[in-house]
Amino acid sequence: MNYILLLILSIILLFSGCSIKPVHKIRNITYDTAHNLQLDVYTPRKIKEPKKILIFVHGGNWVHGKKSIYKFFGKGMARKGIIGVIVDYRLSPSAEYDGMATDVANAVKWVKQNCLSFGGDTNNIFISGHSAGGQLAGLVATDNFYFEKLRMRNPIKGTVLIDGFGLDMYRYFKASTSEKDTLYKRVFTNDPSNWKKASPAYHLKKGMPPILMFLGGKTYPVIALTNNEFYAELKNYQPNAELITVKGKGHVPMIFQFINPYVKAYGHILNFMEVKK
Repeated sequence: MNYILLLILSIILLFSGCSIKPVHKIRNITYDTAHNLQLDVYTPRKIKEPKKILIFVHGGNWVHGKKSIYKFFGKGMARKGIIGVIVDYRLSPSAEYDGMATDVANAVKWVKQNCLSFGGDTNNIFISGHSAGGQLAGLVATDNFYFEKLRMRNPIKGTVLIDGFGLDMYRYFKASTSEKDTLYKRVFTNDPSNWKKASPAYHLKKGMPPILMFLGGKTYPVIALTNNEFYAELKNYQPNAELITVKGKGHVPMIFQFINPYVKAYGHILNFMEVKK
């Protein structure tokens, strides 16, 4: 027998059922005409009651990445009974961190105003981000400044950080000698006060939306260090907060694990969002 064919058939059987469950896709919806920014919405095919919403912000060192790469995440969420929204935002050098965070907040505003028509429960909006997207998701969730600019209350009910990078850019820049710092300072400027403003670590407070953290067991040392420091501070405000370390996963595999519909991380997110499975 052709063993390659056997392997392919085994993979198809493994991911049949949940992985091929059809979802409804609405792509390239413009949420910001001024900057031509778009988002994609993924919903279950059959919606009997409004579904909770998870907005995802991609990573890429704030200089690259696009929503189309992460359609597997939106589809995966929709197959779990959640409306998944994947957003694009301006990248460096077109914007600095505050412009990017403003874009993300605008995307959240669009979801709040429009996702009811897609079957979404707009009173249950969550946000997630991987890597640099974790910094942006965490920032708009913890710093109400971005929603106050839009003349609205912060609608975020919870935040899922997936191997987040940039949670404390102040401490990062103070300690780092990385060659990438020139690249990062185009995003965060040379002003240390902006490093703090941009960092979710300096906006932690009572009453903020709950945070769930994922950390790769084989991620970059700087990400491991800053996530553990962030988590230690988070526990002062949210004693029941979880940091889930995924053994054997590096930084990039931490997001691509969601291609697998049976990965445990889905269950952790559903539990965090209190979604009936």
